[in-house]
Amino acid sequence: MIERVKGTRDLTPADMFRRRWVFDRLRDVFERYSFSEILTPTFEYTDLFRLRSGEDVVNQLYAFKDKGGRDVSLRPDMTSSVARLFVNRYQNAPKPVKWYYIANMFRYEEPQSGRFREFWQAGVELIGSAGVEGDAEVINLFVESYLATGLKDFSVEVGDRTLLDEFALMIGVRDTVGLMRLIDKRDKMDHEEFVKALKDFGLSDGCVEKVVQLTEIRGRPDDVLPIAEDLFQSERASSEISRLYELMELVESAGTAEWVRINLGIARGFDYYTGVVFEAVAPNDLGIGSIGGGGRYDNLISLFGGKPTPATGFAIGVERLIPILESRNLLPEFDPAPAVYVVPVGDEWEVKKAAFKVVSSLRRKGIKADVELLGRKLRKALDHAGRMGIPYVVIVGRRDLPQGKVTVRDMESGEQFKVGLEEVAGFIGGRLNSNS
Repeated sequence: MIERVKGTRDLTPADMFRRRWVFDRLRDVFERYSFSEILTPTFEYTDLFRLRSGEDVVNQLYAFKDKGGRDVSLRPDMTSSVARLFVNRYQNAPKPVKWYYIANMFRYEEPQSGRFREFWQAGVELIGSAGVEGDAEVINLFVESYLATGLKDFSVEVGDRTLLDEFALMIGVRDTVGLMRLIDKRDKMDHEEFVKALKDFGLSDGCVEKVVQLTEIRGRPDDVLPIAEDLFQSERASSEISRLYELMELVESAGTAEWVRINLGIARGFDYYTGVVFEAVAPNDLGIGSIGGGGRYDNLISLFGGKPTPATGFAIGVERLIPILESRNLLPEFDPAPAVYVVPVGDEWEVKKAAFKVVSSLRRKGIKADVELLGRKLRKALDHAGRMGIPYVVIVGRRDLPQGKVTVRDMESGEQFKVGLEEVAGFIGGRLNSNS
């Protein structure tokens, strides 16, 4: 027996029903914000990801040579592919460009709770807006996306890579990227582990204390931004803090401020972020951390050969969001049963043809219907309908057929009705509508 590959999953009909429910709600809110759906190739030239993140990134890629000897990789995220698409075809398009995607990604990481080697993300990219309005638009949509699924117990933590860069300069750290990666892992360590990691990084006791203080600047904007103003004295930092104040005013105006916090310890794992960064967290006992995140990346498009173009966006981790929704009973129950089950009685070919005619008429009317395909006798077919919870059974028999009629059985009441062959869809449709 061949097993599925480690880090992947088989999604059952129930899984897909709930997943599609989530996708439909995310897609609806994305499009209400005037984002249009795109989809890029599942694999790209490996250089696309190497150029963004360096040679080390190849270790986390499903990278291989194709039959032409070209280095290609399965996409680990969509942002690089979106930037490539923009550079290839949309640099002269009217701005801003607003795109969204719902697609599978691949990373060769050790599987754990909420993390797989093949996983799905739903995200947006807003290209062409340099102002704080673009950040606010994306963060508001980020909040509304979770709300659209029924989730209310979550927060969006907002940080700023520009301030982290300024902080690194303040304490004399040259390896800014290395420090950002340590800060990004802060919530995965206890205090002692974090302090040890900072000391192993080469920081003095005084600098370690300052980093710890920085990561503890979190809370409501009015409470923590004044602390940041006292900590940072440079003109660049002051300008960025002013931008955060403006961002929070726009978030407040949009009605999403209830879910937004400032957290200057948010770094995000990708090195290409240049300004505001953010991630969503929801309390849980499942071992799941961030359920999505994003930020501003103003240098990525020029890195791929395009004209300098500001951009911002986010990705929602679907494999992390769905277990959170399940734990809060926010997902609908899966019911595979059709509304109508059509049963031909007997082996006559004319009866079977009539059964297919009836089930097709029901389906064309938008009614979920099934037809008996295993040759069950009537009693066993009715037992099957009862076990499945099917509300109506249409019995197509050789006695009724010459009069152009069939029998419709209401499985709940046990009532039976003689209905014309051509009227079945309208009759059952009316009863279903009256009961809904």
